Amino acid sequence: MRVSARLHVNSPRSRLLTNGPGRSVSTPLEGGLPATVQRKPLPWLVVAFLICVFIPWLWTIGPLLLLPYRLVLLVGFLPCMFLWLAGKAGKIRAPDVLILLYCLWCTISLFVVHGAQTGLQSGGIIVVETAGAYFFGRCFIRGPEQFYAMTRLLFVIVAIMLPFALLEAVTNTNIILGLFSKVFPTHVEAVKEARWGLRRVQGVFEHPILFGVSCGAILALVHMVLGGGKSAAKRWSATLVVFTAAFLSLSSGPITALLAQVSLVFWNWLLANDARRWRYLWTIALSFYTFIAVASNQSVFEFLLTNFSFEPASAYYRVIIWRFGSDSALNHPFFGVGFGRWDRPSWMPPSIDMFWLYHAILFGIPAAVFMMGGFLTIYMSIAFRKETDEQRLRYRTAYLIVMTGYFLVGWTVHFWNATYVLFLFLLGSGSWLLDGGANPGPSRQRALDRPSRPRVSAKAVTPRAVLPPKRR
Repeated sequence: MRVSARLHVNSPRSRLLTNGPGRSVSTPLEGGLPATVQRKPLPWLVVAFLICVFIPWLWTIGPLLLLPYRLVLLVGFLPCMFLWLAGKAGKIRAPDVLILLYCLWCTISLFVVHGAQTGLQSGGIIVVETAGAYFFGRCFIRGPEQFYAMTRLLFVIVAIMLPFALLEAVTNTNIILGLFSKVFPTHVEAVKEARWGLRRVQGVFEHPILFGVSCGAILALVHMVLGGGKSAAKRWSATLVVFTAAFLSLSSGPITALLAQVSLVFWNWLLANDARRWRYLWTIALSFYTFIAVASNQSVFEFLLTNFSFEPASAYYRVIIWRFGSDSALNHPFFGVGFGRWDRPSWMPPSIDMFWLYHAILFGIPAAVFMMGGFLTIYMSIAFRKETDEQRLRYRTAYLIVMTGYFLVGWTVHFWNATYVLFLFLLGSGSWLLDGGANPGPSRQRALDRPSRPRVSAKAVTPRAVLPPKRR
């Protein structure tokens, strides 16, 4: 008997192969995917996009700066919109609309503050980078097979960069950026101060912080998606590769996100048999928040910034960014200040190291609401969705842990260029977890694997005389 390899990944029979008439054998799992399942390859646009995210070339056409990943997004933008509008990527959801509203509001704000030329040029780039990257993940990552393949490709890229990162940390020589610069212009090499006897690693990004955020973002995915079904040694070895690469940025923000992911992975493992483990964690977090709010003379936000940073000066600077940045957003609530000077003292640098506040300052409070709303609606929708399939549950947990890391680091770091589009892509890549009905649990799957038998009435085989008397 010939058995087709095109079996649905969630089908209970996808774990079985026919071995002669009336016989079946289980197949081993690799990376959490049944070996009998034909893995759907990543679309070539996604492969090109993820590779180009880590290529630091800078091309210019007149006033336009063209980065490699922008070209891929331009090519795939209209196909993504067609797939989305045609319902080929599932039904239209609230996060999709909020992301598009963010793009629209940013463009309107630039028109109001700077005029038509800047509105068209910079607004167009915002649309391509924001909606384009989000809908790449939304439309092209449509199931566990592609989610797994995406994670594997990102891990390979980080693993390739690790040896160069180690050399840069020890010798302060950015070899990989130097190799790329021999072909086309690249980012300027940043000034990297020494910390703990090492140099902060910049890699292919504009700043060490961006290197740490981009590499460390996939830690939970590598551990729980790529490492699913593998031995503990292989799983933790791959996780260590990601942790080491991101740690070499030697930045408090990325390292905080790393430690948060590791802690959540450990918590999930420690209480794996308790379905209420996340309720316990929320209770602990809320209790901790309440204690700080009552006992400290600082706000909770300021307390966390000043106590979880490598340098007190860096922590203090982020506190004043929050104070003056919030005032600036309130002074220009609807359209922000655009690319002009935001309201701050003359001695204060212009950088805004706070992703979640950045949008309110530049484009107005509605833009910040749309961006935060898009993030929270997809995060909470996936978090509260009931899942019984073991694989989907593991993938969901990994996705939520990664997004938690992004949420935390976004209060101390701004995402821009490649780091920004990678964040939006990963945000959209989990939307497939909202599609389809809840899968049957293990007991239900075993019941489905058994051949159905006709039900026989008890009255048909049991003599009436021996039936127990009815209770009155």
